[in-house]
Amino acid sequence: MKKAIVTSMCLILGAGVASAQITNSAHDFSNETWSNGTICLPCHTTHDGETAFVAPLWNHEVTTSNFTMYTSDTLDGEVDAQPADVSKACLSCHDGTVALENFGGNTTGTTYIGGGALVGTDLSNDHPISVTYSAGTGTGQDPELNPTSATYADGTIADYLFANKVECATCHDVHNGGAVGGNPSLLVEDPAGSTICLRCHAK
Repeated sequence: MKKAIVTSMCLILGAGVASAQITNSAHDFSNETWSNGTICLPCHTTHDGETAFVAPLWNHEVTTSNFTMYTSDTLDGEVDAQPADVSKACLSCHDGTVALENFGGNTTGTTYIGGGALVGTDLSNDHPISVTYSAGTGTGQDPELNPTSATYADGTIADYLFANKVECATCHDVHNGGAVGGNPSLLVEDPAGSTICLRCHAK
């Protein structure tokens, strides 16, 4: 019983931290009429989330788009045929095919993402996602990638990979309150001087 109480408290406290980080960020929709003043619900629910989806207690309609993935003759890592669920969580708004207010069972929204936040369904001209992080010197490996054990102040490269793959969340932190103002793209690292690129790419 004590363990259950402690676990519940941790979840509540964790949710409070995430909410505080999102407040006033690009992902704070609490001022939108369709959000009913909530911050977390457009993406997450406390119960009965999308169990087949990788994102925790997912509450938003999931995109069913067919994406054009990145290809290049110089790319050593293998790219999946379609984005993994962890990136589909982002693309369920950012591909522009699913309305922002399509959450909690609502599928009739009319507010779609636009401007620089619209990625679309053609990912061939963006940084590859759902791509294996292939650091190394063997066949199919990239000697110009830092090893996954490379350490930074906030962890290693491996900490930002998903099943050893680069996904949207490798570079973007949806809960990054520090991104308000100077970092509107919610990057995990200051983009100045290409610092975020040099985390992985040994140039």
